Formats: sequence, C-alpha cells, structure tokens
Amino acid sequence: MSPGPLRVTILNGPNLAHLGRRQPGIYGQGTLEDLSEMVRGAAGELGLEVALAQADCEGDLVSAIWACSETTDAIVINPGGYSHTSVAILDALTAYPGRVVEVHISQVFRREEERRNLLTARAADAVIVGAGIEGYRLALEYLSRAPGPASVGGPNDHLE
Repeated sequence: MSPGPLRVTILNGPNLAHLGRRQPGIYGQGTLEDLSEMVRGAAGELGLEVALAQADCEGDLVSAIWACSETTDAIVINPGGYSHTSVAILDALTAYPGRVVEVHISQVFRREEERRNLLTARAADAVIVGAGIEGYRLALEYLSRAPGPASVGGPNDHLE
C-alpha cells in the first residue's frame, strides 16, 4: 500500500445489521449505526482511514475480502456465525496480504460448544472476543500500534 494513513476495512457478517434488536442480552443495545459511529470516531482519533461494510452472505464477504486486497492495509472482521464454519472466508483471509483482526462482540467461549471453534481466526493476527462493540476500537488501536503484516503465523513463529 502507498504511504499515508493506515487504511482499514471493517467487515461485519451475518445478522450484525440487526444489532440492538438481536439478542440484546448477548450483543448489547447498540445498533450497527452506533458501532459505525464509534469506529469512525476512533479511526479519526487514531489517524486511520476506515471503510465499513456488512454482508449476510458468505460469498459477499469473500468478495469483499478480495476487494480489500487492492485497497486496504488491514481488515477488522466479525464473520458472525461464519467464523465457525467457513473455509471459504478462511481461505480469502489467509490470502489477504495485510493484517487481519477478528472481532466477536460476545464472549464466544462462554456460549454453545459450536461457537467456541473460531475457524476463520486461524488467519488473524489478533482476535478480540467478548469486549462488546468496544472490541472494534481495541482492534483499531492494535492496528495503529502494531508493526506491519505478521510473517507466517504471527509473533510466536519462533516457538517449537
């Protein structure tokens, strides 16, 4: 990517357009618009350029990831339910040349067994779980401070 502000795309997966109405006891009262406003504010404070997208369909998320390969330095993704099942999203994220942070609003490790396997997180440089929509702010802060893309597997590559 060219010099200048770090360019980050926030990708939200299925059902996240219904934040505030969908299981508010798990996902909170905030709406997707609230999340978007918070992200834009945080990006401005951190000197980042940010674009936001939401898609319910797996193929749309895969296409968005590939499109980001040409336009952004990092992706913050909440794949929603696809995080537990989508090899297609995992493959696209693995091929993405920039940094990837996966975010989950709820504490998935306290939820149903099937939600505890984060397949897509294998491609992430960092994973933020259970911090509510503030997890997105944490992801942006991490990206603003972290060095460039992780080499194969991330910071613990040297461990045997």
